[in-house]
Amino acid sequence: MHITLKQLKVGERARVTGFAKGEPGYRHRLLTMGLTPGTPLAVTRVAPLGDPMEIEVRGYSLSLRKDEAAVLHIAPFAGEGEGA
Repeated sequence: MHITLKQLKVGERARVTGFAKGEPGYRHRLLTMGLTPGTPLAVTRVAPLGDPMEIEVRGYSLSLRKDEAAVLHIAPFAGEGEGA
């Protein structure tokens, strides 16, 4: 089961499983930021209106806008998230 990043709440963790179809240049940008398949991440903050959100990946903080976050396919870690 994969979900979108915006479905996670602050403190929840997940693993990148892939990317939505779309512009290859944008996917390449996410890959260069360390968001490769299999990489764990955690939501650390979300702006009051939900955009942007901050995640921790590979030991650093990264802010993503809703449209950027929508490109990522993720899977919650076992026992975390709704419906997991």
